[in-house]
Amino acid sequence: MNKITKIILGLITFFILLLAGLGVGAYFWLKNLTPEKLINSDLVKNSLSQENQIAINLLPKVLGYTKPMNYLVLFANNTELRPGGGFIGAYGVIKLAQGKMEILSVDGTENLDRNAPKEFKLEPPTPLKDNLKVDRWYFRDSNWSPDFAESAKKSLELYIGENGVAGKEIDAVLAFTPTVLEKILDQIGPVTVQGIEFNAKNVTEKLEYEVEYGYDDKGIAVHERKQIIQPLFLAILDKLKNNLFFNLEFYFALSKDLLRQKQIMAFTVDPELEKIITEWQGDGKVKETSGDYLLWVDANLAALKTDHALKRSLNYTITKQTDGRLFATAKMEYTHTGKFDWRTTRYRTYTRIFVPQGAELLKVDGSMRNDKSKLPGVIDQGQELGKQWFGTFISIEPGTTKTLSFSYYLPTNISQDNYSLLIQKQLGTIDTGLTLGLDFGKNIVSAEPAEIDSKWRDSKYEYNSDLLVDRFFQIKF
Repeated sequence: MNKITKIILGLITFFILLLAGLGVGAYFWLKNLTPEKLINSDLVKNSLSQENQIAINLLPKVLGYTKPMNYLVLFANNTELRPGGGFIGAYGVIKLAQGKMEILSVDGTENLDRNAPKEFKLEPPTPLKDNLKVDRWYFRDSNWSPDFAESAKKSLELYIGENGVAGKEIDAVLAFTPTVLEKILDQIGPVTVQGIEFNAKNVTEKLEYEVEYGYDDKGIAVHERKQIIQPLFLAILDKLKNNLFFNLEFYFALSKDLLRQKQIMAFTVDPELEKIITEWQGDGKVKETSGDYLLWVDANLAALKTDHALKRSLNYTITKQTDGRLFATAKMEYTHTGKFDWRTTRYRTYTRIFVPQGAELLKVDGSMRNDKSKLPGVIDQGQELGKQWFGTFISIEPGTTKTLSFSYYLPTNISQDNYSLLIQKQLGTIDTGLTLGLDFGKNIVSAEPAEIDSKWRDSKYEYNSDLLVDRFFQIKF
């Protein structure tokens, strides 16, 4: 097993353990305990809540004691944001049987794509075709859907079509972003590897630099450019294992936060596992709702890792018209805080918003035909996932702020007596701001969450929040 294989295997192992017990598995593997002994131990029974003990009871299934389990694991880099969480730069396939792990395949996605059968050629979505100049849909670009279940199904379809190892035997598709690693380091503190300190704030950037440029400065051969990842992982694991087992509830809480924040996503057809994933809000699905709905989705197309430098703030307003219809505007303010460098360039995004079925688009402000064009871009429309969507292109230069807005009429079936609104966050995003200004033309009796006291007793609902997680609002008149 070569070094790169060991590195990625270690990362896959850690992710599986994080999802299935968040280090519990790491501990019993390190200490040669069996799952049965761990689950039945007084330490686990006494230290975990009932809900978390239910999850632990599924650990034998996750580890392949019920039947062998095959996992397709996607490494989704959210500094290069895509609808399904981030660009898929690498992947792994592992088999777990009786608690033993067997690596079936580990590689960069470009290698699988490069060797895809010529006869397997799916037409890519138009924005990918136009902006990336590709003539087929590749596995690396498979997570185009903002619904992780649909995205995972497409990833699996392309993986099988490109003759990926054990493609037809996959039981679950998992994805995680670099934010997971940052959160772990935030808890355990910094680690130093090869004279470099990695901490929660710098680990993504420093690691990207070392494997892209730093290796050359040190005289390391290109095929060994990722050699630093292995000692980094081992240093983190060594520090993690010292407090992991005695802080089980914390790591369960951390895992739930990462699932709710859509930094870890999972899809499986197993009903027991899917139930836990859904309860922990880790399915990454576009939700069904009878009320108002909004999901803003960006796709970084040939803009390097520029998402690390983007600050986003979403503003959603509603105004009741004289004819009774609700006029809605969803506007995103993008602030590019970076400059041109080795991982940052102008931000190029194909943006879609998903809104209630039957919404009628009126205008779009801020769209661009291409990077520096002053001409408006093409506006696309479609229906997907039970929603109406509108899409266009925009580019933001370093050091500038731009806005993109979509204005539309909400469908008439949106209740104006007991109004509800679900705003979902895009998979992999981190700290998007959120501002609401909803004016229904009649006094509000109650609202959840409530406005600040000074905003009460009028017809307008004003609220400031964020999209760290999905947000739900309900207003009564």
